[in-house]
Parts: sequence; C-alpha cells; structure tokens
Amino acid sequence: MEPKISLCMIVKNEEQNIRRCLKSVAGAVDEIIVVDTGSTDATAEIAREYRARVHFFPWNDNFSDARNASLDLASGDWILFLDADEELAAGSGEALRRLAGGDAVDGYFVQIINYLGSEGYLEPCADLVFRLFRNHKDYRFRGSIHEQIVDVILEKNNRARYRAAEEIVILHYGYLDRQIAEKGKIDRNLTLLKRELAATPGNRLLRYHYGVELYRAKKYKEAAEQLLQAAQGIDPQTIYLPKLLRHIVLSCYAACEYAPALDIIRQGLELFPHYADLYYYGGMICFDRGEYGRAVEFFQQALATPGQPVYFASFYGVRGFRACYQLGRLAEMFLNEDEAMRYYVLSLRDNPSFLPALESIIRLLRPREEPAYAKKCLEQLCDFCSPGAALLLGRMFFQQQAYVPALEYLERGATEGNPDGEISLYRAVCLAQQRRFLEALRILDSFHPAQPLYPLARMNQLLCFWWQGKQRKAKDLAKELFALGLSPDTETVVTLLIGTPGKGKPEAAPGEGGMALLLDILARTLDLGENELASRLLEGLTTDCRRQNAVAVGRIYHRYGYLDAAEHYLEIDRHEHPDCAETLSLLAEIKEKRQEYLAAVELYQRALAVDPGKPQHYMRLIRLYEKMRQSIIQKAEQIFPGPDDAHKILQEAAEK
Repeated sequence: MEPKISLCMIVKNEEQNIRRCLKSVAGAVDEIIVVDTGSTDATAEIAREYRARVHFFPWNDNFSDARNASLDLASGDWILFLDADEELAAGSGEALRRLAGGDAVDGYFVQIINYLGSEGYLEPCADLVFRLFRNHKDYRFRGSIHEQIVDVILEKNNRARYRAAEEIVILHYGYLDRQIAEKGKIDRNLTLLKRELAATPGNRLLRYHYGVELYRAKKYKEAAEQLLQAAQGIDPQTIYLPKLLRHIVLSCYAACEYAPALDIIRQGLELFPHYADLYYYGGMICFDRGEYGRAVEFFQQALATPGQPVYFASFYGVRGFRACYQLGRLAEMFLNEDEAMRYYVLSLRDNPSFLPALESIIRLLRPREEPAYAKKCLEQLCDFCSPGAALLLGRMFFQQQAYVPALEYLERGATEGNPDGEISLYRAVCLAQQRRFLEALRILDSFHPAQPLYPLARMNQLLCFWWQGKQRKAKDLAKELFALGLSPDTETVVTLLIGTPGKGKPEAAPGEGGMALLLDILARTLDLGENELASRLLEGLTTDCRRQNAVAVGRIYHRYGYLDAAEHYLEIDRHEHPDCAETLSLLAEIKEKRQEYLAAVELYQRALAVDPGKPQHYMRLIRLYEKMRQSIIQKAEQIFPGPDDAHKILQEAAEK
C-alpha cells in the first residue's frame, strides 16, 4: 500500500499566496491540514476550495505550538510542511511520492529556492531545509520561532537517519521586498527571537537567526556582534556555518568594518576554500578600500570556483555575472574600455536580465555620438524583438540622451495600454530633441489634467515653444503651469524661461530641485545646439548660484563639446574649490583636446596630488605622456628628414 502524505501548514492572512501553494501540491499529497492563527481575509475559504481541513488556533506568539496543532490533526505516514508563501516546483510531486515509498530514512532535507528582491527582478538563492519526515506522535516542533524538529527526532530516536533530497524543490517568495514590508516580519521576528534568547542564551542557532534579522533590519553593528558571538567555538561541521560566516562578512561590510570582514573571509576560506561568496565579498571590500589589484584577484577567484554545495546558500551570480560586472567596473576605472566591455558582455550572457551590465554596455557604446553603431552592436548581442524588451532599451537610450535610437525602440515597443503616459512623454521628448516640434506638441497636447504627468507634459510644451522663440505661446503655457500649483523651485525655473534676463541684477536662485530641472533643460538645449539660449538661461541666475553650481554646468558643457564655456565654468569652480580633483581632471581634458599638453600635464598632476587613490588620473597622465612622445617624434621627423629608417632610429632613441 502506498504511503500517505499529509501537508501541514500554519497561515494568517495569506489570500494572496495560499492558492498558488495549494495548487502546486495537487496530486502530491493525500490530505491538507491548514491551521489558521487569526486570518481576517479569505484565506480559510480558499483553503477549503482545495479540500483542506481548516482548524483555527489562537495565536500565542509561538510557532511550534501552531505547527504541532497541525501535526496532531495529520493522519498520513509522512509529514510535508510548507508555508503559504511557498510552492512545490514542477516535478517535485513525483519525487515526493517516490521518496515517501522508501524505508531507509526518517526525514529529508530538500532544496529551497528563496527569491529575493522585488517582483520586477527576482534573485534566487538556494538552500537546504528539513521539510519531510515520518509522522510519529513523539516528533513535535520546539522553539517559539525558527522552530526545529531535526534534533527532537534524534532525541526520540537515536537511530534516525536523514538524507538530502535535492530533487524535491520548494520555491519561497516570502523574502520579496513587498512580502516583508506588508507582514512586518522583521519586527515580529526580532521580538520573538529576543525573548527566546533571554530564556536560552546558549542557543547558538537562535543567536544566528537573531543576527540575520538584525542585518535585515539594517542594524549592522548589532548584527555583527550577535553573529560573531554565535560563531565563537562553533563546530566546523555545523551545516549552517558557511551562511553564518557570510552574514558576519555582510554585516561588517555594511557597517564599514572592513578589517574584521577581511579577517573572517581569511578564516572562512581556510575552512571552505571554494566558497565563492567569500571571494566575491572580499573583492567588494577591497574595491571600496581602493585595493584594486587585490579586488581583481578576489573576483577572478570567485569566477574560478566550482559549483557550490546547496547548503552554502550561495548568493545568485557571485561566481558568474556579478563577479564579471565588478571586473568590468574595475577595468573602466583603469580606462581599459575594451576589457570592461568584454566583462560586461560576459555578465549579460550569464544573466540576460542583469540590467546594470546592459546599462554599462550602452554607456560604453556612446549611443548619443554613434547611434547607428551602438544599435548594431546591441542587436548582435541581444534579442529586443518583444515590446517589453524594446521599451527597456528605449528607456536606456533615453537615459544616455541618445534620442534617435531611443525614439525608434520606444515606438517599436509602444502599445495601446499606456495609462500614465510615460512612454508617450518619452517619445515626445525624443521628437522635440530632433526638432520635430509639431509631432512632439501633438503628443503632448493629448495629455489631460487627470494624468499624473500632465504638468510635465505642459512643461515640455513650453520648452518646445521656447526653443522655437515663440515667447508668447510659452508665456501662455507658463500661466497655466502656475495655476496648477507648482513648487517654488519649479516656478523659479519657469519664470527664468519666459523672462528677459540680462537687465539689472539677476535674482533667480533655485533650490536643489529647481537646479536639477534647470540643468536638465540646459543639457537638452545644448543637445539641440542652442548655445545662445543656454547662455541666456544661465544669465538669469544669481552670481552666487552660478558659482555654487559651476562644476555641474561645466560638466554639461564639456559633455556636449562646448569647451570654452566648459572651461569658463570649471575655472569658476576651481577658484572656489582649488582641490577638487574632478574639476582639475576635466580642465586637463580640455587642455589636452586643445593640444596644450604641458598645461594638461600640470592639471593631471594636481588632480593626482589631491586624489592619489583614483587610477583614472594616472592612466590619463600616462596616455598623455605617450601622446606627447609621439608628437615630439613627429616633429623631429619633420625637422630631421633622412633615410627610410629615420623613424625607427627616432623611436629607438626615444625608448632609451
């Protein structure tokens, strides 16, 4: 006779999850026991739809009591326990039936995939958990939270044997950001764990869980203290030790306690020399400390590690796309764009959903300057045939101010369902930046006052008229915007756009939000080639305001190739902040582009003196010296023409 399996659950207000869970066990279990600890939603009704036996149990801040109430009702030979925010993965039901038919073991550790993050981007993290065991009246859970039964079974039956059954897979969604926020899990767990620890201070496993919850609560120093205490004198064979070590490292890292974190990594790698997570986080710490060579070694070692045991609960991608991405960032810091591109491509191929790698690839392709080349490269790398993928790429091009390819992909991905008008607004901006003002205005005019983006649409209409010199229409739109009740900062910027600056003392000094808007308008104005309009806009600012925002303005002028204006504003900032490495480096780049090499060398050297930890300054200086060397050789060849091997002689002399 085939063994009978009972599914035992405890639930509370799980109407959003329980249907998925119960649907996944159809045919895999013989009975469903649901203990409800106080739901006020449709949880119990949904459970009954799946023929569950629902039992109500007053919540008493003790998970074991509730779990044991479900065990008391179970009549099966085996107990499977799940939470409502979990489900059995496809194919696990057959494995469950097969394993329950054996008689060699008393329980199974099964694989669980914890999904982290948000529903828009899920990150899986695998682990082993004890979820299937024989039904015996003496086998009952212990502990008010993070309840355990493994040790209890061994206490009751010292011949009990366990096995890992990784072919049974549980998918867990309870660590998603929304789930945690809605249920207040962290605060609840901290309260229960603290109380339990007060009663059993020597319980190492509880202290580990307490430290993990403190980490989730962003109490990093407290978390590190508790986790270190849990690790003192621990048996190296303890199954959760790798996870404990990783959480100590994470807590120390988040608390900026880098030296202790690296010491734990060193000790951990002595015990687990192939633990990818420790190499990866060692790389992150060294990256933050400016120890770039060591960071590269750590990340490369993470890539070289073999497959991780499930009980390591290794973080998704640390031996793949994440390590590649960090190596790409490091290569960029040393201005090695070819190497950076190689690593970003490897990262994206390992995980096509990893957007930071795609964003970095797009940035390196410089789509604003070379849109056709960037588009060709990306279409060779990725498939953007679906509307969603096209919209994603359109947004990324938009962020890089590459308005021509952005418009193409936004239109390719546009659908009728765009209730908030975001894509329509993006398309209108792209059209305006190509001077297709009539088409842009037609889209912007379709927005109605009930839409959240209506004020932004009207602002863009105003800009279209302003760029065309249609001041009267711009003023009419400004009146409408004022009537909508703008923030004081936005009102200041609108006033600047429709005013006549330059006469008398300037008076406008927008706050932080207003300056962000004004700088965006400045960039778009320069993108259109309207340098005079941009200058007039900035003239409306007070002298102090221009001085305080000089580096940001200079950066924008530099990005769009207006070197004289960029130099003017950067010199203003240099006067105010003579030790700003960014300003010195940007000024050096301008001098270099003008072939004023000695002035550029001096500025790069000053940037190095101010910020010696940034490799970019060294690399730019090295490249400049090489450029100067080649320039000198060319001049020498012009002055001393000779036989065909003159160039070779000069090169050899230069190298000596």
